[in-house]
Amino acid sequence: MKVCHFITRLIVGGAQENTFLSARGLVEAGHECVMLTGPSEGREGQLLQKMKNPGFEVVECPLFVREISPFTDLRAILHLKKFLQERKFDVLHTHSSKAGIIGRIAGRMAGVPMVVHTIHGLAFGPYESRLKNMIYINAERYAATKCDRIYAVAQAMIDQCLSEKIGRPEQYQVVYSGMELDRFLEAEPDGELRRSLGIPENRKVVGAIARLFPRKGYEDFFPIASKIVRELPDTHFLILGDGPKRYEYEALTESLGIRRHVTFAGLVSPEEVHRYIALMDIAAHFSLKEGLPRVAVQALAEAKPVVAYHLDGTPEVVINGKTGFTVPAQDTEAAKNALLHLLKHPQEAAEMGLRGRELVKDKFPWQKMSEILIHEYETFLAGRKLP
Repeated sequence: MKVCHFITRLIVGGAQENTFLSARGLVEAGHECVMLTGPSEGREGQLLQKMKNPGFEVVECPLFVREISPFTDLRAILHLKKFLQERKFDVLHTHSSKAGIIGRIAGRMAGVPMVVHTIHGLAFGPYESRLKNMIYINAERYAATKCDRIYAVAQAMIDQCLSEKIGRPEQYQVVYSGMELDRFLEAEPDGELRRSLGIPENRKVVGAIARLFPRKGYEDFFPIASKIVRELPDTHFLILGDGPKRYEYEALTESLGIRRHVTFAGLVSPEEVHRYIALMDIAAHFSLKEGLPRVAVQALAEAKPVVAYHLDGTPEVVINGKTGFTVPAQDTEAAKNALLHLLKHPQEAAEMGLRGRELVKDKFPWQKMSEILIHEYETFLAGRKLP
């Protein structure tokens, strides 16, 4: 079986890691895989640079860009159509909105036997402009007619698409975004790393992992942190990630009087994230737009309870009162109280973390995701009906 995975950018991110592991699973099962992508510049870092002997071909094309550009996008569709026809793939699997729209159109034009798409997060939603929502909803409706199967990393994504009349119910299937879990399951706190980050030994640590970017929740996170410090001054906050708002957020912590309680660790390699999570007591995730947050899965794999906004696929892994707490989006008082509760009740927090670890071990091994996808491809190509 010959499969092409197509994603617009191979930056360091959840959708990209998912795509990489899906390709790896194909190769390990004896299939041929090509990963097609566009330029991958940005402060997030390039996943391409972190791939060591991936075992599959990676093809980069400058026409595949994230921004909407009708002329460039038309050229990209025609280029992709030609590439797919020349390489004679059995399956084209697209990822995320832009690659999904261009790829599905080109895949159907090229006559690829099976065209499928994975939704990692939606380009439309309540925090987007009316114009952007109209453009993407209509584009997704059209693209859904050009593919055989639509996978989503959370049931919430499927519900949102169907509510906008995107695709048919029988096209959809939940496939949780698998991860390499071993290093998270086995991680232990590293005292030397803690000292290098300047985190005092006697402080509880609340961690956040997200790009330093609008809508990732930091505008809420830091004011919440300042209120927690006033009540529990032995609390420290560890931030993993980089982005264009870093200096602004550093200045915000100064103005809130909590700069010495906050460590900005910067961009951390995916291979090193587990070492930093091991230093945390609780993970917080207040992003306003998410598919299913991989950082929540990673934290729970290390038995760290999570406090997050009740949005998109988050409640499917952060189960309120069991593996952490979810609170209404932008309800900073409820978020603060949830964090304070876990900080004041460490035994309850530990029990939530352990329940989360068991959930993650069951649902999120990358091998499980790979097996599901390969079964889907083989079943469809053999002419059998998919469930």
